[in-house]
Amino acid sequence: MKRILFLFLILPLFIDSAFAQKSNLDLKSQSALIFNAKNEYVIYDKNADNVAPIASITKLMTAMVTLDARLSPNDIITIENADVDKLKHTASRLRVGSSYPRHELLRLALMSSENRAAAALGRTYPGGIEAFVVAMNRKAQQIGMHNSRFVDPTGLSSNNVSTARDLAKLVAVSNRYAVIRDFSTTAQHSVTATNQRGHIQYVNSNSLTRNHNWEIDVSKTGYLSEAGRCLVMQANISGQPVVIVLLNSWGKNTRIGDANRIKRWLENHQNRKQV
Repeated sequence: MKRILFLFLILPLFIDSAFAQKSNLDLKSQSALIFNAKNEYVIYDKNADNVAPIASITKLMTAMVTLDARLSPNDIITIENADVDKLKHTASRLRVGSSYPRHELLRLALMSSENRAAAALGRTYPGGIEAFVVAMNRKAQQIGMHNSRFVDPTGLSSNNVSTARDLAKLVAVSNRYAVIRDFSTTAQHSVTATNQRGHIQYVNSNSLTRNHNWEIDVSKTGYLSEAGRCLVMQANISGQPVVIVLLNSWGKNTRIGDANRIKRWLENHQNRKQV
């Protein structure tokens, strides 16, 4: 009798898991994980333990390490030649010689994936960039990201690697930082150098932050040719804090399409599974 009761209690969990994996939730991203941050329930996973480059998703770790150091957000940081991307030669509107408060660089790194901003944050960390990278990897181990490695604060190196499962932990921990929640979901922002005239207008690299149908708490995009297009978020879906990790999406808009498919799927099946 006890065995029958036990099977009766756990059977819905197996049904839910099988339904999630075999449903019409057809995601185009090569790796994915959907995770409920409240009860730590993995709703869906696809190649979630594959180690792969994560591109600018790295900047969430950059933000946590910067904030953990408790450096003054108002310190003025000048963009230097050392902050220029000499690896991928990506463009930046932050000119060498222009100066900004640390909090402005942090916001631009999170919301618009500004590489020079992230590089400057790492360079001005106590002990410099080497100490910053050590702190990044130490933080990763502390939060259980055991299949991850960081080599720079921007994510421009394809040697910054992780898994969808590890990144779900990164997103969930990032959500504990009010500054990250605020800055990573800023839809648009104008910044002015302290030593130059004129302002620069930025928009969030995740278009869903401007979509009123989404309630996003944490967001970060990433792209490298080696990593494909990536997206991680924590969002309120059907009243639950859901972490979404999408890695190596093959098309420019595929990661956004996958996120919308996940949201609709969860909303349509909220009464059929425990999220």
